Amino acid sequence: MTDTALPWWRGATIYQIYPRSFADSNGDGIGDLAGITAHLPYVASLGVDAIWLSPFFKSPMRDFGYDVSDYCDVDPIFGTLADFDTLVARAHELGLRIVIDQVWAHTSEEHGWFIESRSSRDNPKADWYVWADPKPDGSPPNNWQSVFGGPAWTWDARRGQYYMHQFLREQPQLHLHKAEVQERVFDIIRFWLDRGVDGFRIDAINHSMHDPQLRDNPPAPDNGKVRTRPFDFQIRKYSQSHPDIPLFLERVRQVFDEYDNRFTVAEVGGDDSDKEMKAFTQGNRRLNTAYGFDFLYAPELTASVLRTALVKWPAEKDAGWPSWAFENHDAPRAVSRWAKGVDPDAYCRMKMLLLACLRGNIFLYYGEELGLPQVDIPFEDLQDPEAIANWPLTLSRDGARTPMPWRSDAPYLGFSDTRPWLPIGDAHRALAVNVQEAQPQSLLHWTRKVLALRNGSAALRVGSIDFLDAPKELLAFERGHEDERMLCVFNLGDKAVTWMPRAAERWQPLLAAGAVEAWHFPPASGITFRTGGASGLPSQK
Repeated sequence: MTDTALPWWRGATIYQIYPRSFADSNGDGIGDLAGITAHLPYVASLGVDAIWLSPFFKSPMRDFGYDVSDYCDVDPIFGTLADFDTLVARAHELGLRIVIDQVWAHTSEEHGWFIESRSSRDNPKADWYVWADPKPDGSPPNNWQSVFGGPAWTWDARRGQYYMHQFLREQPQLHLHKAEVQERVFDIIRFWLDRGVDGFRIDAINHSMHDPQLRDNPPAPDNGKVRTRPFDFQIRKYSQSHPDIPLFLERVRQVFDEYDNRFTVAEVGGDDSDKEMKAFTQGNRRLNTAYGFDFLYAPELTASVLRTALVKWPAEKDAGWPSWAFENHDAPRAVSRWAKGVDPDAYCRMKMLLLACLRGNIFLYYGEELGLPQVDIPFEDLQDPEAIANWPLTLSRDGARTPMPWRSDAPYLGFSDTRPWLPIGDAHRALAVNVQEAQPQSLLHWTRKVLALRNGSAALRVGSIDFLDAPKELLAFERGHEDERMLCVFNLGDKAVTWMPRAAERWQPLLAAGAVEAWHFPPASGITFRTGGASGLPSQK
């Protein structure tokens, strides 16, 4: 291994697990850490590099773990710290890295810090959260609105002040401008890295700092879209995306650099996410990578949508390294959004090959390898606080968080011995793991084949990307690293297209999704070609 070896995370495939919904080991209807550990061989068999675990920390679960009451302990519904240590050890035995969620923008109202902070105006943690006096008429200090609806301020009679919350009122905003608060965050980072964690996914990082002057946000122009929340009526100029966030991330990076081979990825949403992702990952002093919502809420996936997102990340010095996801716990299942009028299985095959060919890191959401569709959750079974508050205009996130289908012949598809916390998807039974394991041509086996292709190709994993001129339905690009060149072509339209690149004879087909033949591309099809050079990866560490 040389000093020029690439870090393990560059070009990695990361598999997101939502712990509540992956596997229940103790029969309470809620997934847990022991259930995940029991299924790690399955995850490793996919060919992924790492697992991202959504929050499992101690929490009252108002927002299902994104409201943390103890950053350094496991919530009892998921197990214990010993269970977590066992999970990490087993994952490392199988060659899997562990990435965990971190939520630094806010805590739970039940966190000890907030309990102390709200007790008086002069206690040691009085300014660890964002507090403000009311206006003379008693109304909130400014016009900021929360993501989940209503003002971003809640009155607290004990202090005679309002506290800020970007999301639920039970998620008070940390005052991350404060050096003392930052130091406690650094202690939390070290706690988990010392336990063998390989990296962090940092939640809602652009919500982590506010304008200390508490200036009003300006109104947003009407773009013709339905606005379901007051939050949508503002440009969040002052309530989020403060210019000090990149400076804070430089301090975070200094902590990470105390350890070897660790990884950071930020979640960045909002209207200006591209600019922020680049600021958060610039150079070698901040985070390793970031991902946004380019595809997670896209109602359709077109060649234009893809190319617009991808060209924003050129292979230039200090330009940053992107990450991409088609699905996650906050967005509807992609096949239900995009496979309109197309066979879902065929669409999922094309989508999986496409994701594996993108330049950057890629994220798979649990069950995406099975082609799971969105589940329609009736109102009486909803758990998602945002969906409940904005019913029926906000699509429930619960429909993408339903239990993993392990066995088609089990009452709850092998997820649990009792009724799960969310309903089982009726369409998921035929897509269960045991069914697809028994079918060599299944999407599950296809996913393994696709990831093997990516893992064996330096061009796909870490190479450059160059787009080719093609009909509007097609996305065509070359990937290259040293003397290896790959050509990737995908038909994202609803009609068959015939197209041929220059010097077509030099391309040798490798892997095709759909009946691609003689440069004729049916709808929802894709193919990869290779020419020249070996496909071996550069050394990694």
